[in-house]
Amino acid sequence: MWRAVHEEDLHPYHVHRVQRLEPGDPAQRMDFCHWITAHPHLLSVILFTDEASFTRDGINNSRNVRAWSYDNPHGTSVTKFQRGFSVNVRCGLLGNKLIGPFVLDNNLTGNTYEVFLRNELPGLLEDMPLMIRSQMYFQHDGAPPHYPRHVREYLNEFFRNSWLGRGGTAAWPPRSPDLTPLDYYLWSHIKTLLYETKVDSREELRLRIFAAAERNHPDNIAFATQSLLMRAENCIATGGRHFEQLL
Repeated sequence: MWRAVHEEDLHPYHVHRVQRLEPGDPAQRMDFCHWITAHPHLLSVILFTDEASFTRDGINNSRNVRAWSYDNPHGTSVTKFQRGFSVNVRCGLLGNKLIGPFVLDNNLTGNTYEVFLRNELPGLLEDMPLMIRSQMYFQHDGAPPHYPRHVREYLNEFFRNSWLGRGGTAAWPPRSPDLTPLDYYLWSHIKTLLYETKVDSREELRLRIFAAAERNHPDNIAFATQSLLMRAENCIATGGRHFEQLL
């Protein structure tokens, strides 16, 4: 088989996993990408936010695990734990700063999200310069807890015409992790560090999340947020469809 593919000068290439798009998604992605490319100066003052759930099993890929030995050690890898646990976390990226992590004690609802915005977010931002906070745009995706009327009313009151999401200054396109800095950079970076070894307790998982978050260099965060402009341009070039496989 290898002789045949070499004779044909064929090469193996990685296949990218992408989010499935619905029929109306490309147009919404185009609208947002045109908006952000028309306002590139805002990239340094947009607070990008997102939630992620970290579980006990993590992202361990046993297909790539091998045990080198002269004789078969008949090694095993424990999985499918009956005693599972998870930690829900909310983070933000603003310029070259990581905002959070903030651990959500319960599943996110519209009411708990408004409480977070009112009571917790100001404290997470208190170290940011006043000039940045006065110019700041707030971004979140279209998850159901983000869309109740009372949440939108609070955002309109607190951020006025400076928030991005369903009903905001600019609509955030659905099913677009390739346009969300926390999806295409932060979460994968944290999970790579967090799951280097197995996690045995929820408290250990929580501590590892904070430790991994601290290992995000400001230059890497700034590059991730600024690279959204390049991603938006590529998204426009593909008519709002998938583009990461072309990067």
